[in-house]
Amino acid sequence: MTERIKDLITRLQEEHSLSEAEYAELITGRDKEAAALLAGMAEKTRKAVFGDAVYTRGLIEISSICKNNCLYCGIRRSNPQAERYRLTAEEILSCADEGYTLGFRTFVLQGGEDPFFTDEVLCGIVRELKKRHPDCAVTLSMGERSRESYRALHEAGADRYLLRHETADAGHYAKLHPEEMSFDNRMRCLQDLKEIGYQVGCGFMVGSPFQTPETLAKDLKFLETFRPAMCGIGPFIPHRNTPFRDEPAGTLELTLFLLSVIRLILPEVLLPATTALGTIHPLGREMGIQAGANVVMPNLSPVSVRKKYELYNNKICTGEESAQCRGCLEQRMKSVGCYLAVARGDAPGYTGQRM
Repeated sequence: MTERIKDLITRLQEEHSLSEAEYAELITGRDKEAAALLAGMAEKTRKAVFGDAVYTRGLIEISSICKNNCLYCGIRRSNPQAERYRLTAEEILSCADEGYTLGFRTFVLQGGEDPFFTDEVLCGIVRELKKRHPDCAVTLSMGERSRESYRALHEAGADRYLLRHETADAGHYAKLHPEEMSFDNRMRCLQDLKEIGYQVGCGFMVGSPFQTPETLAKDLKFLETFRPAMCGIGPFIPHRNTPFRDEPAGTLELTLFLLSVIRLILPEVLLPATTALGTIHPLGREMGIQAGANVVMPNLSPVSVRKKYELYNNKICTGEESAQCRGCLEQRMKSVGCYLAVARGDAPGYTGQRM
C-alpha cells in the first residue's frame, strides 16, 4: 500500500468524502494491505453504530414476469427459457405469516416489473400485510413506477423502497439497458421516493460489463450525495440466457473493498451482504459482514418457485425451507461474532413520520 492510498483511506474515515477522481484513484491503487486496513475501519465503524446486530429482511420474490429487457437479467422479457410465475396475494401473505413466526420483522416484496401488480393490487397486499403484522416494516422492490404510484403505496403502509440505480454514469447505464429505459427516469424515481418519505435503497453491480474505476467513482460520489438509507451492492454474475452470458463475473475482492468504502462514506447506512456474494464464494456473506455489511436477506419465497426467480446463474438457497435459511444464516453470523436481530432494523434517525 502506497502512502498516497493510505492517506486517501485515512481522509475517507475522517471526512466520509473524497473527490470523484480520488475515489477512482483509490480503486485503481488498491491492494490486499489497503483492503485489510479499510475492512478493519469499516467493521469498527459498523460496530460503533450497530453493535454486533445483523438485521434480517425476509425476501419474498413475488413474480418472475418482467416487462423490461435489461441486458444482464435472467428474467428479462426476451428470455424464452425463463420459467414465469406470479404469487397470489394469499401466497405472499402466507410467506409473511411464516416469516413472522421465524422472527422476521421486515418483509421485502421483490419482483420483475409485472404489469399485473397495479397500484390497486399492490396497495391491497401492503395494507393486509401491515394489518396482520403492524409491528413490521414493508419494503417494496418493484422497479420504476410513477410518483403517484409511489405515494399511493407509501400511504398504504410501505415503509421502504429498494431501487438499484445500477450505475451513476448515464453512458454506462445505456450500455446495460434497452433504449426504452432511461437513466434520467431511474434518477427521477429515486428522488421521488426520497421526497415522499420512504427509507430509500439504491445500489449497483460490481464488475458489470463496461464498468471502469471511473464509473465506480461516480457510483460512490452519487451515494455520498444522495445519502440512501440502504445500499445494495453485489458482484455481477452472468446469466446463460442473456446478451452478457460470456462476460466475466464481478470479483469477491472488489465487492468487499467497495462495501468497506461505502461503510466509511455512510456510517449509518444499512448495507446487505447479498445472496450474490454468497453465490460467488461459500463464505461470501460472512466476509461481507467483516467488510462492513450489517444486513442479510434470507429467502421466504415458496420453495416451488425459488429456482424460477433466476436473475443470474447458480443462485444459492433455492432448495431450502424458510426456517433452514434463517437457521443457516444464524450460525453463519455467529461464526463472525454477530447475531441476527429480531427487529425492524430501521435506518438510524428514522422517525416513521409520513408525508
